[in-house]
Amino acid sequence: MINLKMMTIQEEIAVQDECFMEHFHRQDAAGLANMYTADAQLLPPNADFMIGREAIQAFWQGAMEMGLKEAEIEIVEVEQLDETAVEMSRYKLFGVGKQLADQGKFIVIWKYVDGQWKLHRDIFNSSMALPT
Repeated sequence: MINLKMMTIQEEIAVQDECFMEHFHRQDAAGLANMYTADAQLLPPNADFMIGREAIQAFWQGAMEMGLKEAEIEIVEVEQLDETAVEMSRYKLFGVGKQLADQGKFIVIWKYVDGQWKLHRDIFNSSMALPT
């Protein structure tokens, strides 16, 4: 039997978050970059804007080469505004042996492009204390 129930926006974004985590697990920076719009902007902490898929791919590739192996995302809330959606969530990043490397929060502005949700603006920051 086919389930004709429409997914909520939070369910749709949760599916995209699962894809993001899977690309991270596979160490697939190109796959991550393709989840972003062509003119996307990534705003990581302690760095300038990363604009476009090529720069975003290089950022995530560098993070993976530094030892980040896994990402976990926990949605706090998602709100849809026409062809965009705003996600506020928590993240955890893990290194080898599932050792916690970072945890924090993020906001993503998603944009509905060609029938699918794409990351358009992505800003995150750590909740971990800075080393003294």
